[in-house]
Amino acid sequence: MGRILAIDSGLTVTKAVIFDLAGRQLGVARRNVPQLKPSPRKVERDMADLWRQTAAAIRDVLAASGTDPADILCVAATAHGDGVYVLDQAGKPLGAGILSLDSRAIDVVAEWERDGIDRESLPLTGQPPHVSAPSALLAWMAREEPERFARIGHVLACKDWLRCCLTGTFGTDRTEASTSFTDVHSQDYSDAALALFGLSALRPALAAISHSAEVVGTITREAAEATGLKVGTPVAAGLHDVTASAHGIGAHRPGVVGIVAGTYSINECVSTEPNTDPRWLCRSAVQPGLWNNMSMSPASTTNYDWFIDTFCAAERAKAEAEGTSIHAVLAPEIDAALERPSPIVFHPYLYGSPFGAVPSAGFLGLRGWHGRGDVLAALLEGVAFNHRQHVDALREAFGGSEARLTGGASRNPTVARLFADILGMDVVVSETDEAAAWGAALCAGAAVGAFESFDADPRDLDAISTTYSPSPERSAAYAERYTVFREVADSLPATWERLNALEKSGRGESDA
Repeated sequence: MGRILAIDSGLTVTKAVIFDLAGRQLGVARRNVPQLKPSPRKVERDMADLWRQTAAAIRDVLAASGTDPADILCVAATAHGDGVYVLDQAGKPLGAGILSLDSRAIDVVAEWERDGIDRESLPLTGQPPHVSAPSALLAWMAREEPERFARIGHVLACKDWLRCCLTGTFGTDRTEASTSFTDVHSQDYSDAALALFGLSALRPALAAISHSAEVVGTITREAAEATGLKVGTPVAAGLHDVTASAHGIGAHRPGVVGIVAGTYSINECVSTEPNTDPRWLCRSAVQPGLWNNMSMSPASTTNYDWFIDTFCAAERAKAEAEGTSIHAVLAPEIDAALERPSPIVFHPYLYGSPFGAVPSAGFLGLRGWHGRGDVLAALLEGVAFNHRQHVDALREAFGGSEARLTGGASRNPTVARLFADILGMDVVVSETDEAAAWGAALCAGAAVGAFESFDADPRDLDAISTTYSPSPERSAAYAERYTVFREVADSLPATWERLNALEKSGRGESDA
C-alpha cells in the first residue's frame, strides 16, 4: 500500500500532496506563506516560516488522507525556481529568501547588458541573466549587502531549502543548478560562468548536483517531529517547478510545447541538443543529454488575480459566503465580452515582461461604454498573447504541433479555447490538478524503484485529457489583434523607460 508524498511550494502557497502508485491523488493540504515586500522591487519570504507552513501542510495531508507515515515510500519537493535562498556555513538562513518576482537587481542587469555580459553569458550558460536569476541577485548582494554576501556558505533554491529542512543535507538537482552557473554543453558548474558574473568566491557554496530521481537523504528525527513523517523515510532530490509542471502533464519530452499559465507565463520545449537564443533559457532537463528550453516572463494569470484582489474583494467575499466563487460570478460577463467586437488591448506586465523589468502594464482602446467584462476579456487575451509570443519563438526552433496546458486557469474551458484560438494549435488539458506535485512524485517513485524510471507515468494520459482545437475564424481574428498587441509593445520602450524614471523620482514635495 505504498504512497508518495510530494511538496510543491509556490510563490504564495506551499502544498503537500499524497499520491498512490497509480497516480491517484489521495489528499492535498495547503498553507499560505506571506510575501514580504520591504521596499519597491523586493519580494521575499521568511525561510523559517516557509518550513513551518510546509511541515504543517504535511501533517494536515497525512491526517486528511488517513495515511500511515510508514506507507510513505519517498518524499520529493518542487518549488518556484530562480530567486535565491542563502545559508551560512552552519546551514542557518542569512535573511529572507528572495522570490522570483523580485527585481531589485534591475540596475545590475542593465549594467551587464551595457557591458555585453548578457551576450557572453548566452553561449556559455544557455541564457542571458535576468533580474531574478541567482547570478543577478547574488551580484546585487555582493554590492549592496557585502557583509551578508561574505557569510554565504550555501546557495540554494527554494525546494533545496525544504530538502535541507527534511534531511539536513545540502544539494540540488540538474534542473535547478542550470539557472545561472552551469556550462550549457557539459551541464555541470562552470568556473568561467562564475567569473563572468564576478562571483568566483561562491564556488564552494554551490550545491552538489544529483539526478532529480535520486535519493539524497532521509527524514531526520527533527523533521519527523515537525511533520509527522517516519524517521528514515527516503527523500529524492526533486526538481524545478517549471520542469515538474510539464513533467506532470506529459509535456517534458521532445515534440510537445508545455505551457503553465500561472504567476509566470511559462512555455517550454525539450530538445536533444542545446540551442541558445536570447528569447528562451536553455537549461538542463531531468535526464542528462536533454535540455529544457524555457521561454517565460512573470506576466500570466497573476494579472487576473491582481484584478480580483484589487477590484473585487468585497464581491468575492459575498460570493464565497453564498457558496459560490467570484470566478463563477464573472464568467458570464467575460463570455459575453469575448463574443462582441472590442478595441481594448492589455499588456500584462504588472510584474515583468519578455522585455525585462522596465515595461509596465496598461490598457489601450478603453472607452466609457466598456464594462468590467470587456476589461477582463482584454486582460485574458493579453495573457494569452504574451504566451503566444513565447510559444511562437519556441515552435520556430523546436517545432511542436500540440500544446499541453496547465495552471489554475486551464480548468476554465473558456480560457483553454482562448489559448487554442490565439496560439492556432491544439491545446490539451489533463485532469491533473497538481501537475507540479505529480511531476515530483514521479521522480520520488523512481528514486525508490516504485516506477521503472522518472518518466514512466502509470496513468493513461489520453483518457484523462481534453483537447481544444482552434477555430479558423477566431484564430484569424486573433492574429489581427495580436499584430496590434505587438506593434503597440514595439512602440513603447522609450515611454516605459520614462515611466520607470518617474517611479524613481516621485512627485516632489507638496506645497500643502
